Amino acid sequence: MASMIFTDTSSSSTSRLLTLTRFCNGVVSRRRYIGPLHVAPLKPNLPPTLCLSCRPSSRFITAAMATEPSAKVIDGKEVAKQIREEISAEVSKLKDAIGVVPGLAVILVGDRKDSATYVRNKKKACESVGITSFEVHLPEDASEQEVLKYISDFNDDPSVHGILVQLPLPSHMNEQTILNAVTIEKDVDGFHPLNIGRLAMRGRDPLFVPCTPKGCIELLHRYGVEIKGKRAVVIGRSNIVGMPAALLLQREDATVSIVHSRTKNPEEITRQADIIISAVGQPNMVRGSWIKPGAVIIDVGINPVEDASSPRGYRLVGDVCFEEACKIAAAVTPVPGGVGPMTIAMLLSNTLSSAKRAHNFQ
Repeated sequence: MASMIFTDTSSSSTSRLLTLTRFCNGVVSRRRYIGPLHVAPLKPNLPPTLCLSCRPSSRFITAAMATEPSAKVIDGKEVAKQIREEISAEVSKLKDAIGVVPGLAVILVGDRKDSATYVRNKKKACESVGITSFEVHLPEDASEQEVLKYISDFNDDPSVHGILVQLPLPSHMNEQTILNAVTIEKDVDGFHPLNIGRLAMRGRDPLFVPCTPKGCIELLHRYGVEIKGKRAVVIGRSNIVGMPAALLLQREDATVSIVHSRTKNPEEITRQADIIISAVGQPNMVRGSWIKPGAVIIDVGINPVEDASSPRGYRLVGDVCFEEACKIAAAVTPVPGGVGPMTIAMLLSNTLSSAKRAHNFQ
């Protein structure tokens, strides 16, 4: 096998603005499942070619072979919309009961267009659910001390319940120093070493879980995918996605393997997985030959590839070859419209949880 280059992706700040609601032809069984936010299960609008039946005895998605293999498309955009509606209701309840409005502060350093877009999307998302948004935009040549001063001020501000430092930071800044300065009680990105440490330990609970991995697991929950006892493979080992995703799967009692840049025979290992979470930033790297029939695939990658037919000159694809996966897997997330919308939804969820915790509100 030819050597492959893996690049750990940071999708916690990624927002996918498009959606893909295509369903492949076939029959899928899904249990009605109530997610951790304690609401009714997602009921996407389904075309006539897809039949869902609710079977209490089966918690996981299964694909029946029709004239040709096919997969359910996991609609992250629709799930994220449902979660935002739930959060909006909880924000209103909190405000009406004790007069508290959750607040999220975002610090942006520099003029990267992608980072500015992500921050703008987060601000819009906050407004849509009633969360107050605080924004600081510093120039590229701002000092590390300036950033730390703003973090300190937000740490002490009772109206701010979550602090997010937009990554990447300029090269002259120490990312670890800055992220560690955010008090753990407001670390809604979930990157504080104490939060990650608690996530890794049995019997301990982090205050916050990193947003993108949390969104991946939430999608599995919302679609009734059974995790306990299943073989899971996480492709990529970044601190932001791969590593915490593996820890979350382990907490769900999956048997977890991590495939990374030094892994031998990654295709063979991945093909054993019932659940695949891929976050490496390599377009279409995971081919159909990597996938076990009936597997569930969560594709975190978002990669631009040249496309002369697109007005932008490119289109976005995931780490997984969607067309091939759709013929083999039981279910797969599209790119865009899969994990991306979930990341921001989980950020809002973490901010709401922080505000409730700060005021001991159930």
